[in-house]
Amino acid sequence: MDTNTKTTTTLHDPPVPVRAKLAAAWTSFMFLYIYVDYLHLYKPGIIDDILAGVVFEFDISQTFVVIALTSVAIPTFMILLSMTLPARVNRAVNLVVATLLIPYSAFNVLGAGSWTYFYGLGIGLELLLLAYILRSAWTWLRTPAPSMPEPAAPRRSQMQLGR
Repeated sequence: MDTNTKTTTTLHDPPVPVRAKLAAAWTSFMFLYIYVDYLHLYKPGIIDDILAGVVFEFDISQTFVVIALTSVAIPTFMILLSMTLPARVNRAVNLVVATLLIPYSAFNVLGAGSWTYFYGLGIGLELLLLAYILRSAWTWLRTPAPSMPEPAAPRRSQMQLGR
């Protein structure tokens, strides 16, 4: 006698904290940002331009490299800051940084040339992640602040002594 009863169980799906969502989105943004720049090297003529000391229209210099490093460091630090800053500051910083990175990311379309699919996809995905970051930070639930603090409960030792 074979009684094969299948039990269906639902998976426990606790809500993901906003901090974790933001850190995950910034991590995804950072990897996409880096890989778009890396895969850009496969575009014909790019390596020759780099060897000639030019990236897009910019001369390769210490200033250029510092700016490039800073542009990669921003999403890197946003991962850390999204997990560690207090909620109010966290929300504001995420809103400001994501808003500022939208035109910065969109600027890359100028270098698309005939590679519109590659840059369109890369920039589109970056903008999608930035929109998600903005939405997550903007809709971060707020808890009402108490208007009056609760009175402190008397200590047990005072109650026992009749004071």
